[in-house]
Amino acid sequence: MIGAERITGASFGDFVAEAERRGRLVVQPRMGFGDLARMRSGLERTRAADAVAVGTLTLDSYTRIGDHEAARRALRDGIELNGYPIVARPDEETVALLDGVRDECFPVQVRHGSSRPQDIFRALGRLGLDATEGGPVSYCLPYSRTPLREAVDCWAESMEVFAASGSDGVRPHMESFGGCMLGQLCPPGLLVAISLLEGIFFRQHGIDSVSLSYAQQTDPRQDEEAVLALRRLAGEYLPDTQWHVVFYAYMGVYPRTSWGARRLLEQAARTAVRAGAARVIVKTEAEAHRIPTIEENVRALEVGARASEGVGPRVYDAGDGGVLAEARALVEAVLDIDRDVGRALPRAFELGRLDLPFCLHPDNRGEARGYIDDEGRLRWLTTGNMPIAPSLGTARPARLTANALLTMLHHVEQRYDRAA
Repeated sequence: MIGAERITGASFGDFVAEAERRGRLVVQPRMGFGDLARMRSGLERTRAADAVAVGTLTLDSYTRIGDHEAARRALRDGIELNGYPIVARPDEETVALLDGVRDECFPVQVRHGSSRPQDIFRALGRLGLDATEGGPVSYCLPYSRTPLREAVDCWAESMEVFAASGSDGVRPHMESFGGCMLGQLCPPGLLVAISLLEGIFFRQHGIDSVSLSYAQQTDPRQDEEAVLALRRLAGEYLPDTQWHVVFYAYMGVYPRTSWGARRLLEQAARTAVRAGAARVIVKTEAEAHRIPTIEENVRALEVGARASEGVGPRVYDAGDGGVLAEARALVEAVLDIDRDVGRALPRAFELGRLDLPFCLHPDNRGEARGYIDDEGRLRWLTTGNMPIAPSLGTARPARLTANALLTMLHHVEQRYDRAA
């Protein structure tokens, strides 16, 4: 059995580090339910999966936007929530939920999506939960209308609360969501740069155990190059930090066939192992149709774990296709503004030194555009004021039409479904 080997760690980061040391890929669902019994079952089934797995408490939409009274009303009125309301529920209920499930053999991470997350972090501190994710850019620009400067201040306060919650043998662990952003059509150099910058932000606010994310895009070789670049830069910029890379199964329009969805997840697991990512966030075969069941989540964990077995490391390096050079140029352009990342990030977006393609947040310039070339790789059509040049790849359009954008959005879905 894949998950039979006993792996332990005093905290979330230590558990993943031990699995990585043993050459085992950690797999994780996105699971979150408002109902206590269902959430407990989801955690228990994840723990029992034939995989090296960690658990997830994904929070509900009301909690994400800080409307805790609405979450309380929903609980009181028996209205189903789309995640776990960690602030609205009494602490003793969450303690009971985790009792006997979460331990050194099965860490649990809280996932949320909030640009103003202080209440969530205070709850984590009270509950002794040591792992969560997000970031001042990645949970602001894609998900909210919160001004970026305000989000940075909220996240700085949250990191100080979280760092102070550590105890002997337990290190609070933060995962940057910066390598995911809008999920698709962003060339990987920018994803790598934002993920690293958020990791530096966490370190500057007292967190010394981090994971840096990257989301599967349109071409496996380019994705491998991106993860290798992220690892190279993490080693340079976070030398006194415990870190690993977490790889997300594709976050865009998902294949509609079960076979296509499974092949895409298997590719994500293989890419992660080849490039040296330590953990994978899975997607299920139901992704294109509805919220997945607990059983479908567990099946996805086991598919990802099996696909990772026997995969060898990549034999070429991080500089093959220019992702490393692009990411380094973007990181240095931000740090040239101010070595304090919290001060530098809002100014970098004002100046256009960072610019997310297709992002409509008012603090994003929106001058950059990406496209998919004939080989399936993401390239830059325009780069605005970023310190990198547009790409010279094949099939470079003169301009990006609405039809072309729709075709690109469905590129991965159609490729894997056609193969099915």
